[in-house]
Amino acid sequence: MSADHGALQADHARHVPVLLKEVLAALQPAAGKTFIDGTFGAGGYTTALLNAGADVIAIDRDPDAIAAGQALVERAQGRLRLVQDVFSNLDAHAGGLVDGVVLDVGVSSMQLDQAERGFSFRGDGPLDMRMAQTGNTAADVVNTYKTTDLIRIFGILGEEKQASRIARMIEQRRAVQPFERTRDLANAIETLVGRNPKVKIHPATRVFQGLRIFVNDELGELAKALFAAERVLKPGGVLAVVSFHSLEDRIVKRFLADRSTQSRGSRHLPAVGQQTLTFDRPAPAVAPSETEEDTNPRARSARLRSARRSDAAPRDADFSLFGLPRLPDIQVERDR
Repeated sequence: MSADHGALQADHARHVPVLLKEVLAALQPAAGKTFIDGTFGAGGYTTALLNAGADVIAIDRDPDAIAAGQALVERAQGRLRLVQDVFSNLDAHAGGLVDGVVLDVGVSSMQLDQAERGFSFRGDGPLDMRMAQTGNTAADVVNTYKTTDLIRIFGILGEEKQASRIARMIEQRRAVQPFERTRDLANAIETLVGRNPKVKIHPATRVFQGLRIFVNDELGELAKALFAAERVLKPGGVLAVVSFHSLEDRIVKRFLADRSTQSRGSRHLPAVGQQTLTFDRPAPAVAPSETEEDTNPRARSARLRSARRSDAAPRDADFSLFGLPRLPDIQVERDR
């Protein structure tokens, strides 16, 4: 079926985009408009934008997603350009100002479902977690980083309350046998901290979250992508970001607040100069409906934040507004 006659379909139909109706309501796609989908994944948002008549520039750092998306590129007949890159570089691929940017932050369902990618312990696989499939793996981090660094990764990025106990256990165990498989690490954590029948999530869930975020520099990438979106959106263009945990959502919330409201300052200090407001006041955050949560478990923690670009020039990137944690470098901070 051609791009001009009937609806295009994503290649992985079982992966349902979260908050799709709400994202489309925020972006208002139509023929003649161009959008950037910074997190292509299985192509859910991109497909919906194309079906509304818009052109799309889609980006993903995962070579598997790029390969799987080639059939959709062909069916779109020139209205879809698919690029392998991190989404923090989205403005480098725009070719001009665009009408909207959508980001679905975090790991994709495709990646979670593939045991060999090592993102999940639902199926046993190598302890990998690299979205781009290059650089240091989660096994490199677990087996070589200092215990104090592991504590920060698990505690800050995973929000794990028992980060110290888990990191010390890892230090002792890896001296005898390194961790190489997802189930091995998950089972070791469960053996250490036990299983609370009142808690639904597995005791290793937050450690895996922290490792994945660290290995892929997800918070830093998100912060850079927000500034890139500010640079590439035309006046009236819309930024829409779907996040899945508090660390991501806090970054988006702080960015939009900084870009849409004047700082009041303190009445005890000299008056602060007026800031350029690059976005209009954001729309209220949107959570999934009960129906969507029931049919798509991944949606349960999702939040959509969106705002419309003003006609002001983009401001300088100031990463201090995010309060990002100081963490070891992914390449060099190791015991060996």
